[in-house]
Amino acid sequence: MRCPFCKEDRDRVIDSRSSDAGRVIRRRRQCLACKKRFTTYEKIGESFKLYVVKKDSSRIPFNRDKIIAGLQKACYKRPISAEQIQQVADKVEEDIFRNFDKEVSSAFIGESVMKHLRSIDKVAYIRFASVYRDFQDAGELIEEVSEVISRPADTGQPKLFDA
Repeated sequence: MRCPFCKEDRDRVIDSRSSDAGRVIRRRRQCLACKKRFTTYEKIGESFKLYVVKKDSSRIPFNRDKIIAGLQKACYKRPISAEQIQQVADKVEEDIFRNFDKEVSSAFIGESVMKHLRSIDKVAYIRFASVYRDFQDAGELIEEVSEVISRPADTGQPKLFDA
């Protein structure tokens, strides 16, 4: 590991911690040349590909960035930090990898995003739901808004399919 300050490749690990459900290792390092400290994150490599099964039955490789992009659109001009968006993406990814090995439905991903987003910001939740659920008229949107107002956020597993 090269020091980001002096570019030497001699360092020692001061502390190691597992994070993100054991999928990322955070290491605190100290350069032996300049004595400055820095942090590295090591993501455990995956020997398999997870595929997302879309509504039309096509399969595409899982891409966390698509979840983050959808969250950013839903959270635009809302009091939600980039860190909170990353945390929601982490939780969704954790839900996916806990429940699926090779293929996950886009429905599960969408429901998981909505479950975690709802507990953070109801307006962002409605924005995301309006795109994900593809409301056909204002009545469907009003029903969803009424439901969000009337009941507290879910804490259970995301639904696999709409009821």
